[in-house]
Amino acid sequence: MNHILFTIKAAGRRALGCLVVTLLLGICRFPAFGQTALGEPEEAVIHYQDSSGLSDPISRLQSRIQRGETVLQHEPQRGYLSSLLKELGISSHSQCLVFSKTSSQNTHIGPATPRAIYFNDQVYIGWVPQGEVIDIVSVDPSRGCIFFTLDQTESIRPQFARQLDCIRCHQGPKTSGVPGVLVRSVFTGPDGYPVSQISDFVSGHNSPLSRRWGGWYVTGRIENDAHLGNFFLPDRTPPPSMEPMAYRPVTNLCANFDVNPYLTPDSDVVALLVLEHQIRMQNLLIRLNYDARLAQAASMVSSPRVAETTPYALAAEALLEYMLFRNETPLKGKVSGTSGFSATFQAAGPRDRRGRSLRDLDLTHRIFRYPCSYLIYSPSFDALPDDVKAYLWTRLDTIFAGKDSTQCYATIPLEDRQALREILEDTKPEYSAWRKVHEPAAP
Repeated sequence: MNHILFTIKAAGRRALGCLVVTLLLGICRFPAFGQTALGEPEEAVIHYQDSSGLSDPISRLQSRIQRGETVLQHEPQRGYLSSLLKELGISSHSQCLVFSKTSSQNTHIGPATPRAIYFNDQVYIGWVPQGEVIDIVSVDPSRGCIFFTLDQTESIRPQFARQLDCIRCHQGPKTSGVPGVLVRSVFTGPDGYPVSQISDFVSGHNSPLSRRWGGWYVTGRIENDAHLGNFFLPDRTPPPSMEPMAYRPVTNLCANFDVNPYLTPDSDVVALLVLEHQIRMQNLLIRLNYDARLAQAASMVSSPRVAETTPYALAAEALLEYMLFRNETPLKGKVSGTSGFSATFQAAGPRDRRGRSLRDLDLTHRIFRYPCSYLIYSPSFDALPDDVKAYLWTRLDTIFAGKDSTQCYATIPLEDRQALREILEDTKPEYSAWRKVHEPAAP
């Protein structure tokens, strides 16, 4: 799967300072520096290498295939792709196309044959025409990103092969010690090979559009701004300026390459915005899960508590800041895609009694209408230890009540704080139950 490299800068609460994390997305099957697994103490707690008991979507799908409850359909042009997406509930409208040769199947990738990435909240699928395998990252709630490949050769009962060797590239100092995901923004030559990176690119929702999507195709329109997509360097000479070229919106890729092998002719700008937000949020959840469980195993946390000295406080505050979009770069004008992604994404809900959802898109001033990540509903969030969720609920309640006077949270408008509390009370039963227990009694 395409390497999606990004660096996170997340200021923690008060003296927590600045957390810098680099995380990864992709399948890697070539030698690289780094650990081959979690360290022995960490592995004893996380059990990342153990394939028994996995509950990620791909492991569950494999079990259904083995029991004969479902069958993956193979087709000549795309192999198992369409059937796999259907089984996993992944919309073809999520398609994002990358033409830079920055992944394990780079011999097949280029401006004429970009790699397609499809995703939902828990799974990322990488497919390229004529590729021998489909690359997959599937998120287990407790162990994090699990890497698989699916051989494209037709079989009665196809097998997903777990790729533990991906840890060599996808876990180490640059991933803050957790298996993760990677997004890049690079200048490429006409053959798709990277020429230079965008040095100040920071993936996620905090990077300006002017630094994003180098090496990617992008369809849609953005007002009053520009990006680096749909462009390569004809003579492989890095430009004197890192600023985007004159922006011309692309609404159809038929003129760029043969789109017939692909499920759609789109690489929707809205899907790209959501993908970048989601990848970093997912990795922050993994980091917090690991930190809390390792602390508990070391008997550093014996009961639920909320304190600055909580061992996982740094990871929890980094998650909160990102989850509440406190470092989001504002949009400069309306953003519109070209596929059905926006409608499909927003329809997934859930919605409160007033019809509001954390999936509602704004796409004029910011990505989402309500500034709290929809991954608060994810199995990864639900799998956080109880004391961690108590910490997060307490902090969220303090923030929503306007009692956190730090610069990070004091600027959240009252309207947003009230809306977020109401939406979560209606759509997140665990938060609602926590509030009923901890809400001060009326005088």
